[in-house]
Parts: sequence; C-alpha cells; structure tokens
Amino acid sequence: MENQDMEDKMTTLSQVMAKLAQRGIHREYRMDEEGNMKLDNSERTYNPENLSILKTYRFEGDSNPADNAVLYVIRDHEKNIGFILDSYGADSNYPGDKFDAFLRDIPVEESDEYNVE
Repeated sequence: MENQDMEDKMTTLSQVMAKLAQRGIHREYRMDEEGNMKLDNSERTYNPENLSILKTYRFEGDSNPADNAVLYVIRDHEKNIGFILDSYGADSNYPGDKFDAFLRDIPVEESDEYNVE
C-alpha cells in the first residue's frame, strides 16, 4: 500500500512537479508542430526507442473531468531526465493521434527511484 500512501501525500500536479524539480527534474520533452519530440525545444529529436518512461503520475480533477493530466518522468538514451506533461481524456495538449502513438511506443521501465515523498 505504499503507493496509496504516496497518493495521499502528493495529490496535486504542482506538488509533484515541485518535488521533481527539487531533484533536478525540470526539463520538458515536447512534441513540436511537425511531430518531432524534443527536449526543451532543442534541435535534437527523439524516437520512442531513444526514451524510457521511468514513472507515471495521473491526476484527476475533483469537480471537472477536463482537469485530468498525466505526468511522465522520462530518460533519454543520453541519460537526460525530464518529463512529458499532457492532459488526457477528451482534451489532449496534442492534436491528432501522432502523440498518442509516439507515447505508446516508449518503453516503460518504471522505477521507485522517481517516487516523490
């Protein structure tokens, strides 16, 4: 039940992001308009196989289903660690299916090391 305890302690996206930032995880992987995944708008692009999902956090709004978000802690093949943030449900941050397909193809290597306490 350790995960349940974690959910009780860290209930908001801003709390989790603040804890991750304290651990040096503050850079964002984002998909650009052409469908290229980049770290902090750099010129380097990543394929799903260049990345790993280390931890997934899901957040649901109490009163509004549109307030759903998911935060993925991501590591690239060069050991850079950052995050991908997306709303989920009816409204995604990214239009079309390209982002969802990209995300599904990222290998998952869940690690308790990235739990925030």
